[in-house]
Amino acid sequence: MNLKNKKVLITGADGFIGSHLVERLIDEGAEVKAFCNYNSFGSWGWLDTLPKEKLAAIEIFTGDIRDPNGVRTAVKGTDVVFHLAALIAIPFSYHSPDSYIDTNVKGTLNIVQACKDLNIERVLVTSTSEVYGTAQYVPIDEKHPRQPQSPYSASKIGADCIAESFYRSFDLPLTIVRPFNTYGPRQSARAVIPTIITQLLAGKTEIKLGDLIPTRDLLYVKDTANGFVEIAKANSLIGTDCNIATQSEISIGDLAQKIIDLVNPQAKLLRDDERIRPSKSEVFRLFGSCEKLKQHTSWAAQFDLDKGLEKTVEWFRNSKHTVQYKADIYNI
Repeated sequence: MNLKNKKVLITGADGFIGSHLVERLIDEGAEVKAFCNYNSFGSWGWLDTLPKEKLAAIEIFTGDIRDPNGVRTAVKGTDVVFHLAALIAIPFSYHSPDSYIDTNVKGTLNIVQACKDLNIERVLVTSTSEVYGTAQYVPIDEKHPRQPQSPYSASKIGADCIAESFYRSFDLPLTIVRPFNTYGPRQSARAVIPTIITQLLAGKTEIKLGDLIPTRDLLYVKDTANGFVEIAKANSLIGTDCNIATQSEISIGDLAQKIIDLVNPQAKLLRDDERIRPSKSEVFRLFGSCEKLKQHTSWAAQFDLDKGLEKTVEWFRNSKHTVQYKADIYNI
């Protein structure tokens, strides 16, 4: 599929990955409608930080992904839907699992139901590498068993299953997109890389983290956005799920040291028990396969970890939008 001049809806467009995908699809020549979560502040999230010329090219729709009527209104008149809206913080899912079912499972049902009824040409539903749980083998390909190790991952497994059922039952032209651990500018403080960077830039010399042993497959956000676009173009991926990954891994401890070396080599790591997840819930190893993605598309990562971290630190150091980050608390 050629996305140029296609009318594209992005849910979760106000968020981290969603805002980068908005920019990427504008560059691709798509007509973008951005579904932003309604709030009384009139905030469009990270879209508020885009240049005026880019904002002028976007149609903004405010609503709630849990509302089927609003979702149907947003979907109407579009050709392609990228569904990214979700609750994603794992620690908060321990506290409020109901909200994850409502947002992630019901929200996805609302999307695929509307897309089916309105005959949308192409649908991409965003999953997460968390559905795999701790690796049983590496690299983790799309055939790896699903392991719901947190309420968040359980809700995303449920959402994946709802989406897959609409392909099997109704031939909805759908692909489940499964990014591994995306990082970069605009990521929230609940994630490990912004947690480390914001503490360092606040002048802290003892950096508080949870478990340092788990490994992650880290993907710079522009590579993730490119992955979404390439998957949308690949009709051969309809009816399947597809990882976006770098096929590499690094431990949290080694990652933290890399960032410390970039910002303040005098800083030390300090274990904070509040940040330790329940042992059976922690995903200890994520190391994804990108072979399927490369077989069906021309995607290749453009940013290695060192380059991506340098750009991320630069953004946090220089952006006027980082005042919202709270380095002195544990953000969940």
